[in-house]
Amino acid sequence: MSAVPSLAEFEEAAKGLASVIAHTPTMPSRVLSDALGSPVVLKMENLQRTGSFKIRGATYRLSQLTAEERARGVVAASAGNHAQGVALAAQAFGIPATIFMPLGVPVPKLLATRGYGAEVVLEGETVATSLQLADEFAERTGAVMIHPFDHRDVVIGQGTLGLELIEDAPDVDTILVGIGGGGLIAGVAAAAKAKAAKAGRTVRVIGVQAENAAAMEPSLTAGHPVEIQTQPTIADGILVAKPGDVPFDIIHGLVDEVVTVTDDDIARAIVVLLEHSKVVVEPAGAVGVAAILAGKVSGTGKTLSVLSGGNIDPLLLQRVVSHGLAASGRYLSVRIPLPDRPGQLARVSELLSQVGANVVEVLHTRHGQGLQISEVILQLSIETRGTEHTELTIDTLRRAGFNPSVVPD
Repeated sequence: MSAVPSLAEFEEAAKGLASVIAHTPTMPSRVLSDALGSPVVLKMENLQRTGSFKIRGATYRLSQLTAEERARGVVAASAGNHAQGVALAAQAFGIPATIFMPLGVPVPKLLATRGYGAEVVLEGETVATSLQLADEFAERTGAVMIHPFDHRDVVIGQGTLGLELIEDAPDVDTILVGIGGGGLIAGVAAAAKAKAAKAGRTVRVIGVQAENAAAMEPSLTAGHPVEIQTQPTIADGILVAKPGDVPFDIIHGLVDEVVTVTDDDIARAIVVLLEHSKVVVEPAGAVGVAAILAGKVSGTGKTLSVLSGGNIDPLLLQRVVSHGLAASGRYLSVRIPLPDRPGQLARVSELLSQVGANVVEVLHTRHGQGLQISEVILQLSIETRGTEHTELTIDTLRRAGFNPSVVPD
């Protein structure tokens, strides 16, 4: 069997999934088109059932199980999107499902997974530990392990998204897809390129990974999947230390380029999508947009960015928005030492008013390391209009004799 699924396999899978998944919309983005210098459209897979593309691969994988395998039940491990996809697919097929999730998983994802009828086991500090526990459960009980990306059926299911991309935007030149374990980009690259070729066109596929989980580039250099030491990232949906063997065999031959974005880039992208496209996207789903805004892609022609998921904890969203505003130069926190005498706070407020900076929070305290008895610390959270306005605000305070220091986000 060829490592790369055929167009016929993807099309057959799409027919089988039609009654379960949604054909998500595609919409243009003026602000991103201006940033890139080429037309940009967004594939709204964040509006998919369960809130992400994962339902595609999970449903197709389960649809291919034999009656005997279905009777044994399935087991999976995930911090969110894969868990929900497997749970809903198992419910649709009447298959018992057990999902291992790490301690501290966001409550909305936990409740959604349970709501789809799966038995959830909360154990382990990381997804890697949950995967190990799921493997042990499979060996002990005979349940079928449903891997989140390293299986050919999962890649075929995810690849049905690639067919939709070409159907929705037949003149697309470049597709941006996030990379974690590689299941989505492998399927999209194989399906989209095959469908475009059938129409006599070529399409480029660019993978986007998070800086703190960038395992694909060293793997491509080595010619085989390489495990790296990951660091924390807000893009937990693509926080994978080693690409899967099955998707890597496809990626190394079909993906044209891989770029990397930072957490600041991702947070900025989420804010832009909220403000200009009016959509909520999780960090892993915003990496393609982050690559555009960070100038990591250019000369791409008409470009489609996959918004792969929208499952973000509201508390995380609050922090990410604040971080994104700070990264865009539109929100800053400053500490200003002041002499402890009347009128100082009013003087600072008047200066900020003159430059049009909006104070949203004030902390005035006499307690702090390094303070003299006659000093106080004023800490302000300020809204600004961008980097130049932020620089003007700080410069105005300094020219007035104050010594503001920016507090890291």
